[in-house]
Amino acid sequence: MKAGLRIPAAAAIILLGGAAGFFVAQLAREARTQGLVDTAPTPPPPEVRQSREEAEQGRGAAPRVIPTTVPEVSLADGNGVKHSLAEWKGRPLMINFWATWCDPCRREIPLLKALRHERARDGVEIVGIAVDFRDAVQSYAHDMGIDYPVLIGEQDGLDAIAAFGMDTVFPFTVFADAQGRIVTLKIGELHADEAHLILDEVKAVDSGHSDLAVAKKNIAEGVAALAAKRAQQEPMALTENPADTPSPAVLRK
Repeated sequence: MKAGLRIPAAAAIILLGGAAGFFVAQLAREARTQGLVDTAPTPPPPEVRQSREEAEQGRGAAPRVIPTTVPEVSLADGNGVKHSLAEWKGRPLMINFWATWCDPCRREIPLLKALRHERARDGVEIVGIAVDFRDAVQSYAHDMGIDYPVLIGEQDGLDAIAAFGMDTVFPFTVFADAQGRIVTLKIGELHADEAHLILDEVKAVDSGHSDLAVAKKNIAEGVAALAAKRAQQEPMALTENPADTPSPAVLRK
């Protein structure tokens, strides 16, 4: 992986519009057609995206498709020990793809830590997949006190993203039931209300109180409603705190 991974997230964030925004808009359209939920994600630095595209061209890669079940993916942990995602089959699973340079990814970490403890009674496990340099991830994970499993990969991290049928944007979180079936995939920063809504639906599926199709429908509608509510609340907060009003560029993120 090239040194571009260390580019600050502020330089990497693009908006849903303009030439750069086409990349994110295309991803969002693909996600909606497959019943997934999305908000504006953070794309990687151009160097990383180019590396991914060149690798796919060299392999003559077929169009990406989100799998129905968690794919066979193995990556090393911070100690260099390989782990397969299959190790966690039999438990509801959240697989969070992130990078140390990605601001939304960093903001999610306290939530992920809290969710792991709050949902322990339901057997939920969270696995982070950091597509980044090993030393950077180890240092950041230590500083943040990350207590859930973190797997790390450079090229194999990009391969893991491809295995999930995704483009290289961060963050995104895969939610799977205890059978390893992908219930939904949340693109963009995960919020607490969204996480609890999705995990409640996963729990209903695992307990037999709902089926996968109903859960996916409820999640798509519920996350859309939460996003609309959040969008309405943000202008109100800005009006109440004019001194803290960010620039237009920040508002569009």
